[in-house]
Amino acid sequence: MKFVCGPAGFRVRVSERATQVVIYGKAEKGEVSVGGYARYLLEKRHLEISPRAWDFLSIALSVVAADFTAIRATSADGWTRVIDLEIAVQDPDFWNTQSVALASALAFLTTDRWTLSFHPDGFAPPPQMQALHPKEDSVVLLSGGLDSLIGAIDLVNEGLRPYAVSQIVRGDGAKQAQFADGLGLTRIGLNHVAKSPSSQEPSQRARSIIFLAFGMAVATSLDRYQRGNIVPLYICENGFIAINPPLTVTRFGSLSTRTAHPEYLGRLQKIFDSAQINVQIKNPYSLKTKGEMLAECTNQGLLTQYAVASTSCGRFQRFGYRHCGRCVPCQVRRGSFQRWGKLVDTTDYVYDDLGIQDPQHGRFEDVRSVGMALANVAQVGFDEWLGHSLFSPFIKDRAGYSQMLQRGLNELSALHATYRLS
Repeated sequence: MKFVCGPAGFRVRVSERATQVVIYGKAEKGEVSVGGYARYLLEKRHLEISPRAWDFLSIALSVVAADFTAIRATSADGWTRVIDLEIAVQDPDFWNTQSVALASALAFLTTDRWTLSFHPDGFAPPPQMQALHPKEDSVVLLSGGLDSLIGAIDLVNEGLRPYAVSQIVRGDGAKQAQFADGLGLTRIGLNHVAKSPSSQEPSQRARSIIFLAFGMAVATSLDRYQRGNIVPLYICENGFIAINPPLTVTRFGSLSTRTAHPEYLGRLQKIFDSAQINVQIKNPYSLKTKGEMLAECTNQGLLTQYAVASTSCGRFQRFGYRHCGRCVPCQVRRGSFQRWGKLVDTTDYVYDDLGIQDPQHGRFEDVRSVGMALANVAQVGFDEWLGHSLFSPFIKDRAGYSQMLQRGLNELSALHATYRLS
């Protein structure tokens, strides 16, 4: 599927029918729009964003719009899409040197086949008559999730002063603001607000790229960046979910998200470095399980106050802004609370007792997948089960990752034992 992405009126001669994506503007009938509200909010904050960071934001918005619009079910195998993007940017000559690297990073993230071509006449950053250069020393992505909460708490307790950037998702905006206020952080909440005239693809595997693009844009506005220093961009995610090893063969590849996988983040970092964008992506918890993050959080009082209010569920909106209790992220969350042991997990789970043997509880697919993984490890050994999950040039400490994944499985095993599922 082909998309032509740029300001209103931007056109490229293409050999096949293309969907028009209007970036930062209002779409006409039959077109897709994306990013207009984010541009307004960034301009309102008077943030001076570097041109290449703004180009990357335009690229990320184009990717998210295509991911949102291209329906997987219509592809040849019912999942893998072929997506061709023609994107207007300010510096097409540079970005065309990065098209293969961007396509490879996106292919790893979404398991689709991407092609990107860049053209002139893209939007520049919003002009600022009174540009502000915030004094914060870093940026932290604050999602409303438990891991990002712990990350922000630890950074503040270390004496750092991060600028919090949130990707607003319905049901999480209030808690994002609550967490930032409780930590005394400056925060901006942004959303890509993609609107399509047709049906929407529910998987949206590429949406994490826009969160990073928002964070990078804000990072380049900081006084630290403007003075020529590197700005850390913290994406705080436990290592087990970051690697997200396929629990069974049916969860291989595209069925396991890769939002914070070291290969995906590493590929993006190489692109940032090539663009001379002095922003360094960091995940301080790449070798920690979620339970270890809870237990080792450096301000247990604040964590106890906010932990239950955080969101972990992969189906949070689908269940009326409640945790389902049975998806893999919910199981990891529940296992981590058990590992922590400091606070009773009073999260409102739709399916609380995983030991009930009916289609809605113990035999649900993700519960079965975890159970099958635990049984497989017991039968053939951990290394055989893990297979090639850590074979990546971006993973240097394979032994450390392997040990962390074993500890993560142990947390899930303890959870299943509690409900007599193993």
